[in-house]
Amino acid sequence: MKELATVRNDVVGSLLRPAQLKAARQQFDEGALSLERLRQIEDQGIRDAVKLQEEVGLAVVTDGEYRRLNFQDSFGESVTGYDAGKPSLKLYEQRVEGSSPLRRWEIPDQGEQKGTAVAQRRPVLAKLGLARNVPAEEFRFLKQITGKPGKVALIGPDRIAQRFDWQNSTGVYSGLDEFVDDVVKVERQIIGGLVDAGCRYVQIDAPGYTAYVDPPSLAAMRARGEDPQANFSRSLKADNAVLAGFDAVTFGIHLCRGNQRSMWHREGTYDEIAERLLNELQHDRFLFEYDTPRAGGFEPLRFLPKGKVIVLGLVSTKVAELETVDELRRRIDGAAKYAPLEQIAISPQCGFSSDVVGNLISDDDQKRKLAVVVETARQVWG
Repeated sequence: MKELATVRNDVVGSLLRPAQLKAARQQFDEGALSLERLRQIEDQGIRDAVKLQEEVGLAVVTDGEYRRLNFQDSFGESVTGYDAGKPSLKLYEQRVEGSSPLRRWEIPDQGEQKGTAVAQRRPVLAKLGLARNVPAEEFRFLKQITGKPGKVALIGPDRIAQRFDWQNSTGVYSGLDEFVDDVVKVERQIIGGLVDAGCRYVQIDAPGYTAYVDPPSLAAMRARGEDPQANFSRSLKADNAVLAGFDAVTFGIHLCRGNQRSMWHREGTYDEIAERLLNELQHDRFLFEYDTPRAGGFEPLRFLPKGKVIVLGLVSTKVAELETVDELRRRIDGAAKYAPLEQIAISPQCGFSSDVVGNLISDDDQKRKLAVVVETARQVWG
C-alpha cells in the first residue's frame, strides 16, 4: 500500500478564510487592488493556514483553498470552452443571503446569481481544453513552504457532468459521454502537471455521487431525460480513467451532501451505492461524510476491499459544538464492526469553507476540531 494511503488523520481541504483575505478579494473584485497584491495576501494567508495544520499535527496539509472562491473553481479557471461568467466574493455572499444554517439549501441556477462553469448548469461554447494548470500552480507554492506532504483537491468528473447543460451544447458535444471524455483528458493533464511538481496525494471531490441516493436529485436527472444509473456507471468509469497510470500518487475520493454556510444540499444513505463505489473505484482512500444521521449507518463499509482505507468524516465542520475523543472512539468502534480497524482513518466531514463565505463557526472552533481529529487518531492507532 502507498505510504500516504495509510495516514490515520486527514483534512478534506478548505479552511475558513481570514477576514484580511476576504477584504482583499472584495477590493480586487472592485478593481481597487492589484492581482500582485492579492497574491501576496493569499501567500501570507496560506503560510498561516499551513502553520495551523502543522501545529495541530495533521499528517498532510493543504493550502486551505485560499486562492479559490469555491472548491470547484480550479477546473473552471483551468479550461477554455466554458462561458464561465465572472466569479466574485459578492456573488457567493448573495447566493446564501438570508439563509438559515443546518437546513437543505436549494442551489440557485438562474439569473444574476450565475457562478463559475461548474458551480451552475452552464453550456459550453467550444471543446474543452487545458489553458492553465491552476492546481499545479497552487501546489508549487504549498510545496515551498512546508515539509509535510501536500494534498490538492480536484473536482471530479461526476460533479462537472452534473453541472453541464448538455441540452444547450449539442453544437459542441453530442451528449454527456463525449463531454465526459474531454473532462477526463483535461483532468489527466492537470494531474500530470501535479505529479511533475511533486504532488503525491490528490483528492477527487465527488459530491455528485450522493445525488444517486437523493430523491430530488434523481427526479431532476430524469426530468432532463437522463438515466441516473447510466450516469452513475459513466461516472465510475470516468473517475477510474482520471487516475489510471499515476501509480506514484495516492488518490482519495471525497463524498458529502453539500456544505454551504453550514447548510446541506442532499440526503440519503450510502446503502444503495456503496458496493459499486467501494469495489469499482480504484482510489486508495474513500473520504465519506459521516457526521449526521443523513449518512446512515456503517453497514455499507462491509463492502470495503482489502488494501483500501475508509476515512470517516466524523467531525462536523458545520457546527461549533466540539465532538469528544470518547464519542469519536465509540463511533470508530462501531465502524470497525464492518471494516478492519487497520483500514480506517478519521477526518472532518467536509471542508470548513467550501466557498469563500465559509461555515458558521469560528477560527478557534476550527482549530479545536482539527486537533480532536489528530488526538483521536493518536489514541486509536498510536
